Amino acid sequence: MISKKIEKNRKNIIEKFNNSSDLELYEFEGGKKKKFFISYIDGLIDQDLLDRDVLGPIIDDFEDIKDLKKTIKVSSLKETNNIEEIIEEITYGSIGLFVDGTDLGYIIELRKWNKRSIEEPDAETVVRGPKEGFIEDLGSNRVLLRRKIRNENLVFEDYILGEQTNTKISLAYIVGIVNEDVLEELRRRINKINIDAILETGYIEQLIDDRPYSFLTTIGDTQKPDVVAGRILEGRIAIFCDGTPHVLTIPKLFIENIQTSEDYYTTSPYSTFLRIIRVFSLFISIVLPGFYVALQTFHQEMVPTVLLITMAGAREGVPFPAMVEALLMTIVLDVIKESGIRLPRSVGSAVSIVGALVLGEAAVEAGLISAPMVIIIATTAIAEFTVPTLVEGISIYRLIIIILGGVMGLYGITCGLVVIVVQIISLDSFGIPYTSPMAPVDKEGLKDTVVRFPLKRLIFRPRSIERRNITRQRDKGMK
Repeated sequence: MISKKIEKNRKNIIEKFNNSSDLELYEFEGGKKKKFFISYIDGLIDQDLLDRDVLGPIIDDFEDIKDLKKTIKVSSLKETNNIEEIIEEITYGSIGLFVDGTDLGYIIELRKWNKRSIEEPDAETVVRGPKEGFIEDLGSNRVLLRRKIRNENLVFEDYILGEQTNTKISLAYIVGIVNEDVLEELRRRINKINIDAILETGYIEQLIDDRPYSFLTTIGDTQKPDVVAGRILEGRIAIFCDGTPHVLTIPKLFIENIQTSEDYYTTSPYSTFLRIIRVFSLFISIVLPGFYVALQTFHQEMVPTVLLITMAGAREGVPFPAMVEALLMTIVLDVIKESGIRLPRSVGSAVSIVGALVLGEAAVEAGLISAPMVIIIATTAIAEFTVPTLVEGISIYRLIIIILGGVMGLYGITCGLVVIVVQIISLDSFGIPYTSPMAPVDKEGLKDTVVRFPLKRLIFRPRSIERRNITRQRDKGMK
């Protein structure tokens, strides 16, 4: 409760914030010699607005507490008798205002802090399409989405998670299009979260994921507003988290891994061609090293004679079996990728070049590895970056396939691929089959899978995500 004595309120605020050094307290005398007291967190508010629109009018024009809303020239003035509410709002960048002789307090929202400018995300660059990406500020991210979907049915639903961090997260969906069953399930899982801190959407992703031990995530992740808008318009739900540019989308389908936003901005034949390239790249990034190991170890008769002689000559003097050689090179590849990511950009690129060229060439000349293996691993590394959302799963599956190829040959690889496909088909995302619309088959949904039909033929939203409001395009006489 708020006391009528201003000194008692001041003492309560100091005690609640444990006398923190960034807590600003200012006591002053307004018009009619009335005593006022404000508190806020340094760096979280607009100091100019505070001086111009709050302090100035109170000092110069205050007449009566009943006219306070007319005196202060801000739109976000809220009256309350709960000091806990004021303390919570202060941590989000509001001002707490107390007036001597009244048991009411006032919350004035004047949030302002330094933000990163809106830029194109490095991980999702495009040649054609919007270049803007989300930043670490929740309010700015919601505005970016609202600018894409100017619709009164677009709803943001806020939650506070993290016992210590009190992090704001926001669900975004379109009423009338969203899958209500998925939305209810998502609310249930979010309400069950009881953790001390939420620092990134990765925390939420792990806490609500259907299969936390799976190599493939069943929750989408993007930094681009147009991608989030496109997925929401198909009935999905987006999860924004204050402090991170990564936005989650639910549910996720496997086919999303080979789709990009740019596919819908170019012609359907070209986007289909690019998707086929990505599927081919996905396959060789998982299978190629294991396939090479199997041919070298068990199935030499399948290799043309001239090529076999060349490969054998290249491996002459290499002290390791093909499987060990492939495993070592794959691990070194992951070490180079990890060091390139963690180091500063300028140093990271230099490390990647040194690792890929100098180290590889030196290892071949020293006879530790064969030149064909360097080519195989380099091709694999290039291929996996065409499907960046699957890099984590590819690294694990590739190691498994190499071991199976080295122990059981092509029979082992075939069995391994069957197990991987069955495992992927068994996944679901919030009750939606992960491999839809291919398994189970949906004829309309197949128009936007590996093959993308022209936009005028994509009349319905994916039935696997939402079945009640599926029409997204109506005929107005277009040919």
